[in-house]
Amino acid sequence: MSLRLGDTAPNFKAVTTEGEIDFHEYLGNGWGILFSHPADFTPVCTTELGKTALLQEEFAKRNVKVLAVSIDPIDKHFAWRKDIDETQHCSVGFPIIADEDRNVATLYDMIHPNASATATVRSLFVIGPDKTVKLMITYPASTGRNFNEVLRVVDSLQLTANYSVATPADWKEGEDVIVVPAVSTEDAIKKFPKGVKVIKPYLRYTPQPDK
Repeated sequence: MSLRLGDTAPNFKAVTTEGEIDFHEYLGNGWGILFSHPADFTPVCTTELGKTALLQEEFAKRNVKVLAVSIDPIDKHFAWRKDIDETQHCSVGFPIIADEDRNVATLYDMIHPNASATATVRSLFVIGPDKTVKLMITYPASTGRNFNEVLRVVDSLQLTANYSVATPADWKEGEDVIVVPAVSTEDAIKKFPKGVKVIKPYLRYTPQPDK
């Protein structure tokens, strides 16, 4: 059965470029991003891991650990990592999981037979401190992911986990947010001292509460 939002993220032990890990122990009390790649030494994957490496400080600011997974063996990962560092002008410092037995790919339903019977699609999972799945995105193998969008989504998830708000379309850090319908306007005015702008009874904006 495939994973759904709110499910506990399956735990696993794996060999990675940063040593052997227990996934849940590795994440600790922080957030995690697990994202898959069809294979090593492929062009789109090379750019994706490079972009993620260039954003490592941004992920760290948000207490997010990132892990990539590919079904290729660890020796190929080490060789590929050198290529990524060279061609993308970065230094990959996050684990790349060697998933030769497809254990992780199977646990996270990363292999879609309609696309490939053996290689993983570009699945990405955001996992919260409670070890539940907060977000799932799946791209076809031909389309590279936008990791600035992943950061934006993490900002939204972390904000909405702590406050009774939702984020509107195209929201970015620092912009106004939406008061959730479960909070009455009367309560919202008390709850959000920066002010509540009522557009419709169900559409109410307030400045980002943690800014």
